[in-house]
Amino acid sequence: MFSWVGRLASAFWLPLSLYARTNKDDSLGDDKDPLLWSKDLEKHAFGEFSFAVVQANEVLEDHSQVEIGQNATFVGVYDGHGGPEASRYICDNLFPHLIRIAQENGLTSSNNLKNAVSATEDGFLSLVRRTCGIKPLMAAVGSCCLAGFISEGTLYVANMGDSRVVIGRLLNKRKSNKIVAEQITEDHNASIDEIRKELKSDHPDDPHIVVMKQGVWRIKGIIQVSRTIGDAYLKKPEFAIDPSFPRFHLRDPIRRPVLRSGPSLYTRDLKPEDKFLVFASDGLWEHMTNQQVVEIVHNNPRPGIARRLVKAAMVEAGRKGKKRYDEVKKMEKGNRRAIHDDVTVVVVFIDQQINTGIDEVSTRGFTDSTSPSGFSGRRLIRSWFTASTFSESAVELSVVLACINDNRFISISISRFAAIMNTTGCSSASFAVGLANGFHESSVAIRLSASGLAEGNNDESWTPGSSGNR
Repeated sequence: MFSWVGRLASAFWLPLSLYARTNKDDSLGDDKDPLLWSKDLEKHAFGEFSFAVVQANEVLEDHSQVEIGQNATFVGVYDGHGGPEASRYICDNLFPHLIRIAQENGLTSSNNLKNAVSATEDGFLSLVRRTCGIKPLMAAVGSCCLAGFISEGTLYVANMGDSRVVIGRLLNKRKSNKIVAEQITEDHNASIDEIRKELKSDHPDDPHIVVMKQGVWRIKGIIQVSRTIGDAYLKKPEFAIDPSFPRFHLRDPIRRPVLRSGPSLYTRDLKPEDKFLVFASDGLWEHMTNQQVVEIVHNNPRPGIARRLVKAAMVEAGRKGKKRYDEVKKMEKGNRRAIHDDVTVVVVFIDQQINTGIDEVSTRGFTDSTSPSGFSGRRLIRSWFTASTFSESAVELSVVLACINDNRFISISISRFAAIMNTTGCSSASFAVGLANGFHESSVAIRLSASGLAEGNNDESWTPGSSGNR
C-alpha cells in the first residue's frame, strides 16, 4: 500500500549534476602591499570562494564576513562611513540575528534576512542612544549593508546602500563560452536619477533634499547613499548634531526620516549557467564595470581572483589619479584615500556539488584567524517517512529531518514528484512546508492534496525549507 513512499524517498537523493569548473588552479604573484589582505581560495558548501580587502582609510571602515555551513553559505559586505563602528556592529550581529530568526520562523526566506537587518538596525540605534552623550558623532556613523545567503539552490540577498552583487552567467553553455554580467541588486545612491526622484517624492516640501555638491549629488548635501544602517541623525530628531560639528549639522530639524529604512530584497533560483557571484563594496564598482569584473573572473585562475579584482580596481584608480600601481601600493593608509576607497571583494563560485566534510568556519575580512561558524551543528541530515493518511485524492506525508552526521543535500523537482504521485492515484499536489526549529533538530511537514500542482510550477525545483512560489 505504501510502496510509493520508498520511491519518493529515493527521488529525494538523486545526485545533482556538476557545473563545469571555469579555471585551473594557479596562483597570483605577491603584490607586496601591506594594506592588501586575502584568502586566495577556500571551500564553501557548494563550491569555492576567494576573499580580498584593501585598506585606504586611516581606520578600515569596510567590515565583511563569510560564514560556511554544511548546506548553506552566508556572505556579508558592510561598507562603513564616518567611522568603523556601524560596519563592525553589523559584522558582529547580523548573522547571529539571522540564525536566531530562522530557528524561530522555520523557513529559509528573504523575509528572514529583512528581519535580521531590521533587528541589527534597531540594536545599533540603541547603541548610539547609549553612547552619543559622550561621543556625539556616533549619531553620524553609518554603513551600507549587503548580505547574501545561499541555501538549497537559492540565493537570497538583502541590500542597503551601493555595495553590489553581480552574477557571472554563461550566455549559452553549449554553443559559447561567453560570460555575461547580471546585476542582482540595485544601488541606493543619489547619483542615480530614480533614487533622486524617490527622495523628492518622499520629501516634497524639502527643496534641499538632494543637492549637487562638489560635482556629486548628495542627500541634504552630506551623504550619497539613501539607505543605510546607522546615520541616526538623518533618521530621528533626537539624534540631531549641534552646530559645533558643522559637517553633520542640519539647519532645519528633520520631521521624518531622511534616509529610508529597510533593505531591498532579492531572490534567485540558481541555474546551471550561473557560474559565480561577486559581492563587493562600491570601492570596486566605482572603477570597474560589471562586465569587466565577470570577464576577469571567468578568464583567470580561481586562486587569488578576489585579490586580482582588488588590484585591477587600484590600477584603474591610480590611472585616474595619475599614479602607477607601484606608487599606489606604497602609499600609507589615510593618504591612500585620495586615490581609492577601502575595497572588499568576495567571489563565490557555484559548482553545484556538495563539499562534504568541510570545516564550518567564520572568516572575517582583514583577519587571518578563523572561528567556528554560526552554522556549526545546524545540519539537515537524514529523513524517514511515515504516511498517516492515504487516498486517491489526498496524501499527508510527514518528513522528519534528524540532526545526525550525514551531509547529503536534499533536492527534488516538482515534476519528478508529480510523476511519483500519479502512480499512486494522486494527479496533483500542493505543498505547505514548515520547519519547526530552523536549521537543526527540525521537522518538516509536507501536506499533499489534490489542489493543482503548485499553480503551474511543475518545472521548478522544490527543496525542504523553501516554498513552491518564491
